[in-house]
Amino acid sequence: MDNQTKISNRLANSASPYLLQHADNPIHWHTWSPAAFAEARERDVPIFLSSGYSSCHWCHARLWNMGIHSNINASAQSVVKGRYKKGHVLK
Repeated sequence: MDNQTKISNRLANSASPYLLQHADNPIHWHTWSPAAFAEARERDVPIFLSSGYSSCHWCHARLWNMGIHSNINASAQSVVKGRYKKGHVLK
């Protein structure tokens, strides 16, 4: 995938400005929810948890261009926690 390709994941419908920042990356993100964890159990895969991050353009570009997202999507359930929700998870 080149840097010009735009795709949308489940976050594209989010009301959260933070989550919308990640709506066009190729990780198959799920928001923090019982359904996301149930799907991980059903798939029998670990959780790849993002607790709120920001990366520079080149870190982001390398991750996507190297195809790492494909491995993450295939082997884990990616769950992103919005910065302003579920804050107790980080304590």
